[in-house]
Amino acid sequence: MKRKIGALAAATAALVVLAGCSTSGDTTDTGSADGQDITFWLMGGDTPDALRDYLKTEYNKATGGTLTIEQQDWSDALAKLTTALPDADNTPDVTEIGNTWSPTFTTVGAFSDISDMYDELGGSKLLQSFVDVGAVDGKNYAMPYYFGSRYVFYRKDLYAAAGQEVPTTLPQLTEAATALHTDALSGFYLGGEDWRNGVSWIFAYGGDLAKKDGDTWKSSLSDPKTIEGLTALQELYTSASNAPVTESDSTPWVNINTQPNATAPEAATIIAPGWAHWSIGDLAEDPNDSTKTVATWNDDVFGTYVLPGVDGGVAPVFAGGSNIAISAASKNQAGARELMKIIFSDEYQQMLGENGLGPANSDFLSSLGDDQFAKALADSAQGSKLTPAAPGWAAVEGSGLLEEFFGKVNGGGDIASLAAEYDQKIDDIING
Repeated sequence: MKRKIGALAAATAALVVLAGCSTSGDTTDTGSADGQDITFWLMGGDTPDALRDYLKTEYNKATGGTLTIEQQDWSDALAKLTTALPDADNTPDVTEIGNTWSPTFTTVGAFSDISDMYDELGGSKLLQSFVDVGAVDGKNYAMPYYFGSRYVFYRKDLYAAAGQEVPTTLPQLTEAATALHTDALSGFYLGGEDWRNGVSWIFAYGGDLAKKDGDTWKSSLSDPKTIEGLTALQELYTSASNAPVTESDSTPWVNINTQPNATAPEAATIIAPGWAHWSIGDLAEDPNDSTKTVATWNDDVFGTYVLPGVDGGVAPVFAGGSNIAISAASKNQAGARELMKIIFSDEYQQMLGENGLGPANSDFLSSLGDDQFAKALADSAQGSKLTPAAPGWAAVEGSGLLEEFFGKVNGGGDIASLAAEYDQKIDDIING
């Protein structure tokens, strides 16, 4: 999921109502799309107007009907979806959804079964981690819409001055960051509670946040591989980061840039979503607003690399982005399916990449371009992972338990005892 949602916990509680009101999610009689007017909910403003206009035009050509696109704010989208999806008179026919929310809605039957469309929409070429999080019991309910992966940004000037090379393994990264660290400089700036970035160390060592045991999900913080990853993360944080233990979602590009009136940056290395490169660089006064600054990327000062794996290669990072699904309560199943075909068409997938959004279909990764940012985004995304596809995962995120746990680990706490404590707390809510 791309943003932290303040109303998540309250809205998640309302999903109990959704579970009681929703359909089974299995929609087989779709009828004809001819003349159907449908509504598509988009989250936030990431989908540019040109793409929206394309969808409207192509839908009208295909069906003779009208596509209405309604933009929803991420801040209250979960609450709105919870209320609207089971209401056949008010549901969006098709909706974008934060990728980590997908399990919560698919497991209560909020979305239509589109397994028969899987191959037509891209099949095995679709970003697998997003496909997995939108599936239940081998059936597909939510497909990838676009991705935005995380990779490393670093100060070439500071690395060179300290005699450090770009690391090719995760332990080497810790060594380099430790060597760069001073009281005034984070060798690697990472907020103590920033679990969305910190979880990559768990994934890299083969661990998970939770696993399915039969029909039940169980937190797996105490798994030996998870403990190994947390130990490596704790070492990095305690030896190389000056970020507050209480910092969760943050803006680390502020720390890697040299701020106005400052003599030096506060960080030599950060990890952030790919779009952060627009905020990294030499700072100057915004010509349109003297109270703001704009960043201009400087290849002599800044560089990028993917987070390396334990033994080399690419570490699995937590992937941001969205999924897309058809409401099971929609009265316009055929029209909704026609829109899905347009979204997953070669033309639209190409347009996504050309507009800086990672396309769902790997055949169109080249549409992102060939600069270092596009390459890092594509390389980091292919091994990316998402949060567990558990029915209560939205409640886990909304509870703040992950922020608490990672903050205590990075603060130097005993990892094994903390893992046992928080396994119990997460187990109490992870199954919905």
